[in-house]
Amino acid sequence: KMSMQNSYTSKREEKGKNIQVVVRCRPFNVSERKANSHNVIDCESVKKEVAVRTSGPGSEKGAKKYTFDMVFGPSAKQIDVYRSVVYPILDEVIMGYNCTIFAYGQTGSGKTFTMEGERSQNEQYTWEEDPLAGVIPRTLHQIFEKLAAQGTEFSVKVSLLEIYNEELFDLLSPSPDVSERLQMFDDPRNKRGVIIKGLEEISVHNKDEVYQILERGAAKRRTAATLMNAYSSRSHSVFSITIHMKETTLDGEELVKIGKLNLVDLAGSENIGRSGAVDKRAREAGNINQSLLTLGRVITALVERTPHVPYRESKLTRILQDSLGGRTKTSIIATISPASINVEETLSTLDYACRAKNIMNKPEVNQKLTKKALIKEYTEEIERLKRDLASAREKNGVYISAESYEAMQSKLTVQEEFISDYMEKISVVEEELKRVNELFVDNKKEFEECVTQLQNKEQVLQETEKDLEITKNKLAEEQFVLLAHVQTEENLYDTANELLQSVQDSTKDVSGLHAKLDRKKTVEFHNCKVQESFEKKMDDLFNEMQQKMDEHHPLIFLSGDLLSSNATAFGAMTSTVVTSFASIKETVSSEVSRSLHEMLKQDSLTAQSVNGVQRIMVSSQGVIGTCPEKFRFRNLPNILPCRESNPGLSLDILYYKNSLSQILIAVLLISGTTPKRRDYSYSQVLQKTEPRDYLIDQFRKQQEEEPHITFNTDVFVQEESVSEQVNVIENKPFYCVIAFLHKKTHYVLPFGVGE
Repeated sequence: KMSMQNSYTSKREEKGKNIQVVVRCRPFNVSERKANSHNVIDCESVKKEVAVRTSGPGSEKGAKKYTFDMVFGPSAKQIDVYRSVVYPILDEVIMGYNCTIFAYGQTGSGKTFTMEGERSQNEQYTWEEDPLAGVIPRTLHQIFEKLAAQGTEFSVKVSLLEIYNEELFDLLSPSPDVSERLQMFDDPRNKRGVIIKGLEEISVHNKDEVYQILERGAAKRRTAATLMNAYSSRSHSVFSITIHMKETTLDGEELVKIGKLNLVDLAGSENIGRSGAVDKRAREAGNINQSLLTLGRVITALVERTPHVPYRESKLTRILQDSLGGRTKTSIIATISPASINVEETLSTLDYACRAKNIMNKPEVNQKLTKKALIKEYTEEIERLKRDLASAREKNGVYISAESYEAMQSKLTVQEEFISDYMEKISVVEEELKRVNELFVDNKKEFEECVTQLQNKEQVLQETEKDLEITKNKLAEEQFVLLAHVQTEENLYDTANELLQSVQDSTKDVSGLHAKLDRKKTVEFHNCKVQESFEKKMDDLFNEMQQKMDEHHPLIFLSGDLLSSNATAFGAMTSTVVTSFASIKETVSSEVSRSLHEMLKQDSLTAQSVNGVQRIMVSSQGVIGTCPEKFRFRNLPNILPCRESNPGLSLDILYYKNSLSQILIAVLLISGTTPKRRDYSYSQVLQKTEPRDYLIDQFRKQQEEEPHITFNTDVFVQEESVSEQVNVIENKPFYCVIAFLHKKTHYVLPFGVGE
């Protein structure tokens, strides 16, 4: 039995665990923006630091830094806070631990939004997808999912307690009497725990019931308008979730495991002067601050490890006694505002949270109860209630006890206070209504002005849309025309390439022709020198030849006369000759020998002259061909008689003439070969773009046939080596100049395109 009891008792952790403290900074609200407040908070989620600037905007001097377990900036979402803070704790609750999460901060800093959130219109959201849900609905939703996944029997009960002016109220009580106070007693089973007598616990089965319970509790919660928040909660609320889970041991015995999660939403921590509360609201704020001050003293005492911790100085600290320094796992969410107008409350909240970070708890797992022990406990409770009911029924008349009378008087006093409260609330609401009416009139006037402006803007917008449509049509036409020009440009580019190739080939041929001309000039200069030398030699030879002919001409005629006279004398004196043959024969022989010798000598001189002429003619044959009038028909006196008297002389002249030609060929230079003529093929006519009006008419016809045709306005980019620019002038000829950069040589080819 002892071993069984020991197995069911909780196991204490050897070491304590610090309270987890996280900070969440909300975005600017409307009132802070209207007040032109600047940001004084810098949240470093990675470093887990919060820096508060106290000197001025944008200055790091005087910034105070705090370090916490987690830091969430203005951009953090509800699901981010839940996953980081609540999700790990929920597993421990299901394991059987008691856990507490409470939100602390000034009014309007986002405590209630963090804990409760807002209900989304889409009811099909899961706990992970809902963008607005707070900690409470997400927790219950996930509890149902986890327990259903485990497949064990369980029950979930919730309660909602309000602490208002150091009084306890049940916000889920079915009684319409909202002033019914609850009593608090020490828990005999747990020295650090308390029991709230009469606190209603309601079983829940899904998230929809959770929202209904929250709405039901919010309707009863004490709220009043302050300068900090128009509907500020003036009370602390404790939302408790109790989970009973059935387990079966190896012996087949059924056990009940209990886990509890307290979600606490504290009232605003601002001071009375900042809240703007007066009279009763000021007293109320004083009581609330008294509870928070006591909470602060408890935190200080726990951090400093003083012997006495003032838990009993307020009901709030008595309820949170087990969560602060006890056996409960606790997390604090400190909510702050980034605005400079709230810097004092922000610093106070951060100091508060920084001290609470040093509190040490020693979490323990709750004792597991057997099914028999739990049934026995419930049976005893039922018997006690039956005895109380029987005692009430035995009474006669309408007698009431003094205790009941005092309760009725107290209830009456509370109701009178409520009436006074409601009267004040009515006056506040009336003032608010008056202010709202004034705002309504102003807003109505602004609305009418906005409607007028909207109508004007709509009219301007319609005109702009018309202009836009016209502009789009013009743009499409321009694109169509541009496309035609681009096509023409591409064709011209191809033609230019062909012309460029022809130019390159022609350039090579021209270079060859220039070289040929240079060589020809050199040859002509050389031949001119030869011609001049030939002319001089020819003149000298002709003069010498003429002189020789003149010298030998009388001898030739003298020889002829002598022969004729000799023949006559020979014929006349035949007889004499015959008679005197011996003497004449000797004389004639000597004379003939002498004459023959003279003729041979003359023939030799004539042959030498002819050879000289022949050599000169051969050496200057090319020049004689170019100057026939000068040499070919020169009159040579006495040459014909010499040629007639000597038939072999003509053959010798022809022979020497051919020899002269060969000599001239060897002496004169040739100018070289001429490059072969090429036939260049290129476009004789360049393509031109159709007139602009014709192109636009074609485009409009295409639009009528296929209205879906569109053009984009992308810029056409050619190769880096070619730069093209096309200038189009409406209804006028235009010119396209294409500059080619090819092998460091620039060719600029102008083409006239158009009409």
